[in-house]
Amino acid sequence: MTGTPEASPSTLFPATRGRVFAWTLFDFANTAFSVVVVTVIYSRYFTNTVAGGHRWLWGLAVSLSMLCAAALSPPLGAVADYSGNRKRFLLAFTAVSVLCTALLFFVEQQMIVVGIVLFILANIGFEGGLVFYDAFLPGITTKSSYGRVSGYGFAMGYLGALAILVLVLMMLPPAEDPQYLFRVRLSFVAAAIFFALFSIPLFLFVDEPRSPGSRPASLIRTGFQKASGTFRALFLERRHPSVSRFLVAFFIYNDGILTVIAFAAIFAETTLRMSDTDIIAFFALIQTSAVLGSIVFGIITDKIGPKKTITITLIIWIGIAVGAYFVTSVSWFYAVAFIAGIAIGSSQSASRSLMAHLTPPGHEAEYFGFYDGLCGKASAVIGPLIYGVIADLAGERLAALCIGLFFLAGVWILQGVQEPDRRARTA
Repeated sequence: MTGTPEASPSTLFPATRGRVFAWTLFDFANTAFSVVVVTVIYSRYFTNTVAGGHRWLWGLAVSLSMLCAAALSPPLGAVADYSGNRKRFLLAFTAVSVLCTALLFFVEQQMIVVGIVLFILANIGFEGGLVFYDAFLPGITTKSSYGRVSGYGFAMGYLGALAILVLVLMMLPPAEDPQYLFRVRLSFVAAAIFFALFSIPLFLFVDEPRSPGSRPASLIRTGFQKASGTFRALFLERRHPSVSRFLVAFFIYNDGILTVIAFAAIFAETTLRMSDTDIIAFFALIQTSAVLGSIVFGIITDKIGPKKTITITLIIWIGIAVGAYFVTSVSWFYAVAFIAGIAIGSSQSASRSLMAHLTPPGHEAEYFGFYDGLCGKASAVIGPLIYGVIADLAGERLAALCIGLFFLAGVWILQGVQEPDRRARTA
């Protein structure tokens, strides 16, 4: 890592409820993409209608998009820290995601390449933007409140998911209706509008500190230099062993979480023969329990610490993987879904909180570039492809069970992380 640590954003801008609310609204907005495109609608539309039922093609599309986002995130995060333009980068990535999501409307049968390319660009915009969005967290609250504010963000995201699911449910006719596929494609446009509309408050009302010092001649070159320096410090020289170990653990268990997200709707349709209405209701249940998990475990995180909270949620995830293997009825699948919602909300919220605690002041976007990018997105290169291949060869149940190994390995590596003092407050 090069450069001198700068003042923490929270020392420059005091936390206000309004700014926290505006920040959380971006979570409310962007889940329209993750739910409609990645999880519930486009994943099944692409797999069954565009790709003729080949699940490995959807796994490949997810893996490629995450690989590209992972390669871009660390240097861009460093650039954003040095230039003080996190909001500008977030706006650019958001615009790419919104535009390409809307263009998915034009993807029809056998347009496999177009469907993959547009999805990759849209997902790069979505995932790349999270680097800059998450990096605002230390600037809008104090260390002692990272857990609950992060939880509020995820809770708002799941409320946004509920809202867009209700909207899509109102839009979709029965599957036998001649207008069905047209309405499915129209739902991608609705998701794009939802994403764009509710992301506006962050850009209007959340400030960011400007980096002191002179602007380098080449921000991109500086970004790559800082990112490579951070990589050496974290993974080669191991100057921050707890950060390094946490990022490795996060890389592994987040792979399992992202794989579940990418294939849950396909599992429901192919294994349990659930209808559109059942699947949307299923994901509405997940979002509802995820809101509960984000809020409750956000408070728990501030009480017992993010490391213990993540450990608890990963044990729950292991149980979910085993449960998915044995589930035989829709009612039991709903029960597993409710628990999965609690686990996904709490594990993601606590992970973001722990990373915020471990990050040196002044390097938030740079370190979150590795958290969200190299270790968050690159992790999804492995799981979805493995799941898709196993599902095509041996069935969905065995593929779901294998994902449990990611959570088992993650919880084991996490135990070596030394959690920093959570009582320390920024001025």
